[in-house]
Amino acid sequence: MKRTASPKNNRTCKIFFRVTPKELEIIRKRMDEVGVKNLSSYLRRLVLKGYVIEMDLSDFNEIRRLASIISNNLNQYARRANETGSIYVSEIEKLQESHKELVRMIAELSDRFSAMS
Repeated sequence: MKRTASPKNNRTCKIFFRVTPKELEIIRKRMDEVGVKNLSSYLRRLVLKGYVIEMDLSDFNEIRRLASIISNNLNQYARRANETGSIYVSEIEKLQESHKELVRMIAELSDRFSAMS
């Protein structure tokens, strides 16, 4: 019976090549650095796209954290304004400063990405 590829996996051609143990160690290390666990996926991406980008997402996580804090504060201020009919100017100023910091971080990340291309 002839084996056919499933629609999900149409990769029917195989490529084999040899590496030294040291080269394999380097490949595995680079896979770990970019967070890829599958050797075939890593090599396919590297060959077809020409590069694999290693990304430090800690800045994005910080931006997401700040955006969440700002959103929560804004919701609390809106709730308070609806309940009491007023909010403190100092609370609005703190929210504006947090927003400025968030916009600054996004601009900085955008500049860094622009420099990569």
